[in-house]
Amino acid sequence: MSVWSKIVTAMRGGATEVGEAIVDNQALRILDQEIRDAGEELKKAEQSLTSVMAKRKMSASKVAELEKSATEYENHARSSAEKGDSDLALECATKVGQLRADLDAEQQYLATFKQSESTLKANIDKAKKSLKQMKQKVDHIKATEAVNKAQAACSSRHTGANSKMKTALESMERIEKRQVEQQATFEAAEELANAESGSDLDEKLKSAGIVSGGTSSAEDELARILGKK
Repeated sequence: MSVWSKIVTAMRGGATEVGEAIVDNQALRILDQEIRDAGEELKKAEQSLTSVMAKRKMSASKVAELEKSATEYENHARSSAEKGDSDLALECATKVGQLRADLDAEQQYLATFKQSESTLKANIDKAKKSLKQMKQKVDHIKATEAVNKAQAACSSRHTGANSKMKTALESMERIEKRQVEQQATFEAAEELANAESGSDLDEKLKSAGIVSGGTSSAEDELARILGKK
């Protein structure tokens, strides 16, 4: 594979990674929006449940009223028959029949409302649990993503710090080496200057006691002093 082909492949790989990162980021945003939408739908469902529950209560009250009225007219019909007023007893019985018909219809409505209420409650509870689990998963994904980014940043900084430390040590070594070389140069220049001026030779003669100014022994100094007499 040529160098150019490797570069193109690397660029394609980088573009794929960037594309996937964008898609992942958008996926989280879409998921957040879907969760918000689901939350709004749940609110609407709960409002519908409230409405159904209200209708169920009204229907139950109506059923109770119809049952009470039917019972009362049955008693009226019985009392009228006992008193010998057959027409009134028949009229009351007719009323009871109408009330019973209305009661049967209302009881069907009540059963329907109860079934709807039960189904809505079960579906809402199920949706709430699913939504809660989804929120927890999204929170976990976001937290993990944040931790991964923090770890990547720390790793990058640590690598950069190590690189800077290595560069600093190399610079220090170069400085020390240059200082040693400079000191050696200074010493060599001083030796050369002494040799050119003859001071080096004079120092050697003084040390040997050949010329004055060199190191003398105590005996020589005493002899000099006594010689002055």
